[in-house]
Amino acid sequence: MDGDVAVGVKRGSDELSMYNSPNSGMSNGTSNGSDSKKLRVEEAPPSRVLHIRKLPNEASETEVIALGLPFGKVTNILTLKGKNQAFLEMGTEEAAITMVNYYTTVTPHVRNVPVFIQYSNHKELKTDAGNQRTQAVLQAVSAVQSGGSPSSDVQEALAAASSPVLRIIIDNMFYPVTLDVLQQIFSKFGTVMKIITFTKNNQFQALLQFSDPVNAQQAKLALDGQNIYNSCCTLRIDFSKLVNLNVKYNNDKSRDYTRPELPAGDGQPSLDPSVAAAFSKDSNSLLGKIPGRSLFYFFLLGLSLSLSSGALNPLSAAAAAAAAAGRVALAGQSGSSGVLLVSNLNEEMVTPQSLFTLFGVYGDVQRVKILYNKKDSALIQMSDANQAQLAMSHLNGQKMYGKIIRVTLSKHQTVALPRDGLDDQGLTKDFTNSPLHRFKKPGSKNFQNIFPPSATLHLSNIPQDVTEDDLRLLFSNAGGTVKAFKFFQDHKMALLQMSTVEEAIQALIDLHNYNMGGNQHLRVSFSKSTI
Repeated sequence: MDGDVAVGVKRGSDELSMYNSPNSGMSNGTSNGSDSKKLRVEEAPPSRVLHIRKLPNEASETEVIALGLPFGKVTNILTLKGKNQAFLEMGTEEAAITMVNYYTTVTPHVRNVPVFIQYSNHKELKTDAGNQRTQAVLQAVSAVQSGGSPSSDVQEALAAASSPVLRIIIDNMFYPVTLDVLQQIFSKFGTVMKIITFTKNNQFQALLQFSDPVNAQQAKLALDGQNIYNSCCTLRIDFSKLVNLNVKYNNDKSRDYTRPELPAGDGQPSLDPSVAAAFSKDSNSLLGKIPGRSLFYFFLLGLSLSLSSGALNPLSAAAAAAAAAGRVALAGQSGSSGVLLVSNLNEEMVTPQSLFTLFGVYGDVQRVKILYNKKDSALIQMSDANQAQLAMSHLNGQKMYGKIIRVTLSKHQTVALPRDGLDDQGLTKDFTNSPLHRFKKPGSKNFQNIFPPSATLHLSNIPQDVTEDDLRLLFSNAGGTVKAFKFFQDHKMALLQMSTVEEAIQALIDLHNYNMGGNQHLRVSFSKSTI
């Protein structure tokens, strides 16, 4: 890097002295970063050369180049290692303006350290062409951006920068995020080859493999810290240490878009044959080709990232997510239904009340009908199609009374009550006026506490004289093992962890609205937290 630093003194000294001037409001690269973003943008007129400050010591040229990749071609770079600064030259002034405008709203990070970007006084960079490493990285980026194949040594330089595999964590997951939704969002930056989703520490996570590391860099830069829905479902993205994912099954939890013939695996819904056929032709064919560098193309059939000003209403986000994945129509469109068909139920154990309690976690259940001639199946009518979609997304594939249940949208628009005088053996129940509906109050906090089934339960409305031992005994008697318990400070709420998700589901069914004495009824819901 000596050549770069030597050139940097010649080309950058006047610029650096400007940043130290009394009128600039800044100190050298060690400024505290409190100066406003607006001030940084206005210090120099627009230029295709950008000045980047407060880089971490270990930052590489490739990581600096990655800041500019989503906005257009990067034509040159000059790093000032001793100053923790760099100059980045974009292919056009328009690309530089787009980049600065974007980073005025979203703080850029390199190695989890916030950095600051502004226009340079220089209109172009003149660097030492003899610096082979920098030239190799630039050549690699240029080759990939233009669709060519970089040489093996250039590929090695680029591969060292990042993996094609991203590790994605969803924070504040108030609404379901499916594998298909992730594919929709991330495919805007390149070809998504494989996805594996899983839950770890009660958080929904995914591993997603692009066909090229540069695409992974672009996606991480643009999407890290963004919200899939307004104020929730925040993407936390890092590079994985893996360079290739091994996918064994194509189902709702994992998918290899390059191998549509893979089996679905035990207990998992398989891909629709027409979907598999489409993936075999082109992994992006269901979505259409959209330029990978477009950061703001996030309006996917009503689904928008927080880069847009619009927000989805509570509970409608789930329907939008499914619509974006091409799986269900939005409420108000043809084919939408608030009625669910639940199958593979344990007919010896299931009751309308147990289904009301479980599905009531995700919406207000109006009616439940266990089918007379097929008692392992039931129709459940939710308040609307959005709630039905939310319940389906969270409960399909979960275990209830020892059996993996299947939840799909029904063709029925309502659940009919039995005719007057007809005894249907208690298989149908009307819950329209139930006081136990969680979402009947507009703006209720329950809208903000909708989580997938988890082993950890949130308990509330606990009487003051009830002890930890009382609650441990109560939940153990529900047919499971209590692994951990934690009271909140006021003792009116607590977290309780069962051994498995299935045990937690059973405990919620049995003990939500349990009378603790003095007409105080226990409230039970799934938690995103762990103990």
